[in-house]
Amino acid sequence: MTHLIADPEILVIGCGPAGSAAAALAADRGYAVLAVDAAVFPRDKTCGDGLTPRAMAQLGKLGVGDAIGDGYRSNGLKLHGFGGHITAAWPESAAFPPIGSAMRRSRLDALLAAGAAARDGVQMACGFKAAEVTVTGGAVSGVTLLPHSPRPETQLPGSPVPGAVVPGPGSPPVTVRPKYVIVADGVRSPVGKKLGRIWHREQVFGTAARAYAATGRAAEPWIHSHLELTDDTGTVHPGYGWIFPLGGEDGHVNIGCGALSTADRPAGVNTTALLRGYAARCSADWRLGELTATTSALLPMGGAVSNVAGDNWMLIGDAAACVNPLNGEGIDYALETAELAVRLLDGQPGAGFTGSWPALLGATYGRAFTLARLLARALTHPRFLPLTGPLAMRGPQAQPVMSTAARLMGNLVDEADRDIVSRVWRAAGRGAVALTGGRQLWDTT
Repeated sequence: MTHLIADPEILVIGCGPAGSAAAALAADRGYAVLAVDAAVFPRDKTCGDGLTPRAMAQLGKLGVGDAIGDGYRSNGLKLHGFGGHITAAWPESAAFPPIGSAMRRSRLDALLAAGAAARDGVQMACGFKAAEVTVTGGAVSGVTLLPHSPRPETQLPGSPVPGAVVPGPGSPPVTVRPKYVIVADGVRSPVGKKLGRIWHREQVFGTAARAYAATGRAAEPWIHSHLELTDDTGTVHPGYGWIFPLGGEDGHVNIGCGALSTADRPAGVNTTALLRGYAARCSADWRLGELTATTSALLPMGGAVSNVAGDNWMLIGDAAACVNPLNGEGIDYALETAELAVRLLDGQPGAGFTGSWPALLGATYGRAFTLARLLARALTHPRFLPLTGPLAMRGPQAQPVMSTAARLMGNLVDEADRDIVSRVWRAAGRGAVALTGGRQLWDTT
């Protein structure tokens, strides 16, 4: 086995979209990076696989935009429910292209990991788990990497990441002493927990299940969201069902459903059972084959974690709960927070991140996430959707109202946008921050 870099300038823990993007961008700025993941790519990951214009913009910056989805592109959303059907094209924006896509996470993550591993200055190690973290005076001073055998059900056939180091039989643990650490180990963030991350379940979080199904409509250039998500008894649940075509080359859709909960208002539904019922209702229209690779996950959302940074470390992406509470999207924020973290590290070398990283997250996402958390919390009231859904989805007002709602639910608003919808959304975000006292959940508790 090739020896790992013992004293990397940056250790990136986790090589999903956030970690691979951080490794690539840091190497582009001249840093020596060791990027490690407990899995050996390709591997499966619970996700809806949808790529919004926000995500496509970041993928373009990484130089992989043309390789996404075998060229499959989506034009926007088709919304269904409460007796209505609305088509909402991706909006024009100063920052985001009006195109989306979809790609299995097994393929997307392998693509991004390979792109990072190909950079000069990046050593990638797959099959290594960050088992022990030593903290000295608020800084990570050592990380012990343990050779790890991933669960067989998560591993998929395919070629490993070219150039990645993989432990051989009997490989010993390795301790590395990084100067900086970027933690991108996902929603559960085991390393984040070791460093003191706290998940605030009194805030809105998601439970989701997804599967794949063959279909003759895999090339359809629209992603579909069913806002009237019901179980077998007809009860409407707070959340939505989705069908994301994966392109004609793939021949499948990602089909799933997600429900919103808080600690005091749990969804009280088995999302896997909810998914089976949803798929059965959509089967004839979509000519769906058998559901395969069904998985489920919990999703901290809207920055609902604290203790996300220390003297020389930062949590990014899902580990920092950078997931949109209104649609469950996290890939775009994974890629964006990777860029933000590398910029911060590059802009203040030697300075601690304990306060500056939560402050930067708050300045970038605080208004939108605070407002989205409030709106998502309203959705968890049992009577809210049955009352408002028909009003929003029917009648002459439905098209403009829901097209605007689709844009805002996707947070497809940038500071550079000057249209009235963007101005109102930003003003509402400022009001939400003021209403909640201005404190962001990323702050140190």
